[in-house]
Amino acid sequence: MKYSRRNFIKTSGLVLGTLPFASMANSINLNRKIKVGLIGCGGRGVGALIQAMSADPDVIITALADVFPEQVDQALKLAMKKDSARVDVPKERQFLGFESYKDLIDTDVDIVLLCSPPNFRPDHIEYAVAKGKHIFCEKPVAIDIPGLKRVMETVKIAKEKNLNIVSGFCFRYLTPNREIMKRVSAGDIGEVKSVTTFRCGGENTLKPRLASYNEMQYQLKNWYYFQRYAADLIVEQTVHSLDYMNWIMNNKLPKSVFATGGRQTWKWDAIGNGFDHFAVEYDYGNGVKGVHFGRQQSGTDSRNSVEVLGSKGNVEVNLMSSYKIHGEKPYEFSGNSNNMYQTQHDELLAAVRSGNVINDGDQMVNSTLLAIWGKISAYTGKRITYEQIMSSKEVLSPLSKDFSWDMPADNMEIARPGMKSFV
Repeated sequence: MKYSRRNFIKTSGLVLGTLPFASMANSINLNRKIKVGLIGCGGRGVGALIQAMSADPDVIITALADVFPEQVDQALKLAMKKDSARVDVPKERQFLGFESYKDLIDTDVDIVLLCSPPNFRPDHIEYAVAKGKHIFCEKPVAIDIPGLKRVMETVKIAKEKNLNIVSGFCFRYLTPNREIMKRVSAGDIGEVKSVTTFRCGGENTLKPRLASYNEMQYQLKNWYYFQRYAADLIVEQTVHSLDYMNWIMNNKLPKSVFATGGRQTWKWDAIGNGFDHFAVEYDYGNGVKGVHFGRQQSGTDSRNSVEVLGSKGNVEVNLMSSYKIHGEKPYEFSGNSNNMYQTQHDELLAAVRSGNVINDGDQMVNSTLLAIWGKISAYTGKRITYEQIMSSKEVLSPLSKDFSWDMPADNMEIARPGMKSFV
């Protein structure tokens, strides 16, 4: 299929991003239990599991899958602690291995929680949709363009099947953000002229190397530091800020991207092969720009903000702190906020129960694209157009079926801008 900016924009979702539309095709009997399975039993996966249990009293956990047995054990323990009466995961539904996602999806679960490292996400989403499952999937949804194209096509099939896809882009589920966006979409700040986002903080926690680990196991325990599993921090973490930018721009894609980045405070020969900072300009044409700054450097000031300049006003958001609009129609959020992670699952379970559909597919694809696009521009040191980025054939990770514990570990070099070629 030929990809164009017009086709991408045509498939973009509603500005609020998470409003369901009616369809009774996949409704579940109001008196029936909803069976949920978790793929990827790390910290975020267990969090999603507990939130799914909290979202509906008739949720039961029936299957778990991971590559590490101790993570399955821990997820089971915490689910039992939450409510043992709603956990039914015998040994035969505790699946292990790189293709264990298929075993879990092949059970009679209604909803799958996809929380493995993002290099596996295209495989997992594709198989879940093929089997007719409703989905919660963590962000990002791919780490390279070939993987992202697979997800794009799968989203179309999910729409045809009326399947729910709720993504881990949680900012869209936070009440004050929705209030800000309601006003932006109503024209309260006029035409958007620029968007600036910051996501700056410390380094991720490094998990220790156990004596029993080989290099593959050690890397997967610290997957967010490695290109094979995470692409880089802009794709794995600060993509949240890019999703907010994409939300502001109503899923409109830029014409080109110009980025820089590097590795300043992380030792060159220490853990991983990614950058510790990025600065990216997204050129939307007609003078409209999006700018993103992201870093993971211990000992530096933290910042998590979104600033929008409009023709009639401006937005000033400091995440988890203040939400303001200045200008002709000033506004400041002063109500009660919510747990955005819990709201994701509340709305997913309500949609599955009622037969309505939430499909975050188009926006999660576009936001992931912005991150991959910025990363490749920074790595190569080149301005990258839309046509160029969509022609990328670089594949960072094997398919799930080609993984094994004795395969070579990720040994990709740290990119040197100007020396790294566009693939």
